[in-house]
Amino acid sequence: MTVQSKHVPITQTSQSFPSYLLALYLQQLTTHPLRTKAITSGLLSGLQEFVAQELSGTTSRRKGKARENEQNVFIDEKILKMALYGFLVSGPLNHLLFEMLNKLFKNRTGDSAKLMQILTSQLIITPIQNTVYLIAMAVIGGIRSPDQIRKTVTGSLWPIMRLSWIVSPMAMAFAQRFLPPQLWVPFFNLVGFVFGVMANTKAKKVQQRRSNKDQDERECRD
Repeated sequence: MTVQSKHVPITQTSQSFPSYLLALYLQQLTTHPLRTKAITSGLLSGLQEFVAQELSGTTSRRKGKARENEQNVFIDEKILKMALYGFLVSGPLNHLLFEMLNKLFKNRTGDSAKLMQILTSQLIITPIQNTVYLIAMAVIGGIRSPDQIRKTVTGSLWPIMRLSWIVSPMAMAFAQRFLPPQLWVPFFNLVGFVFGVMANTKAKKVQQRRSNKDQDERECRD
C-alpha cells in the first residue's frame, strides 16, 4: 500500500484538457516528486490561507476602511508566508516522511501490513505533521516566545489530532477502495486542503472572538 505515482502518458490527443493536466501532474510526480510536492504544497497553503480569511470574515474589505492599508499588507504578507511554509517546510517534510514510510513497508501487501502502515502513519507521521503545522502557525501569527509557542502547540494539538484520526482513516479507506494508487497523492492533497481550511477558519474565528472580547473589556474599563 505504498503511495507511489505511476507514469501516465500525456501525448494522447483524445484526452480532455483536465485529463491532460492530471496526467502531466502525475508525470511530474514520478520524475520530480520533491519539487512537485513542494510547489503543490506552497500553492495550496497560500490558497488555504486566502480561503480561510474569506470564510472567517477577517479580510480588510470586511473590516471597513479605517485600517484598510495596514490590513491589506498584513493579509498579503500572511498568505505569502503560508505559501513559503508549504513550499519550504510542509511539502518537503511530507515527502520525506512518506518516503520513509513507503520504504519501511515496501513489498509488504498483506492485510496486517496495511493495518500497520495506517497505524504508523496515524501514530507517528500525523503527530509530527500537526506539531510542525501548529509551530509554523504560531510563528506566522506573530508569536516569538518559545514558551508561548509551546503553550499554543500543547493547547491545540489534541483537538487537531482527534479530528485527524477521524478524517485521515476515512480518507485512506476511501482511497483504498475506490481510487487507483496513482490518484492517491492528488486526492490526499484535496483532503488536506479542505481539512486545513476548516481548521484555519475555526482558529481565526476563535481568535477574532477573543480579540473582540478583549477590546470590549478595554472599552468598558476606559
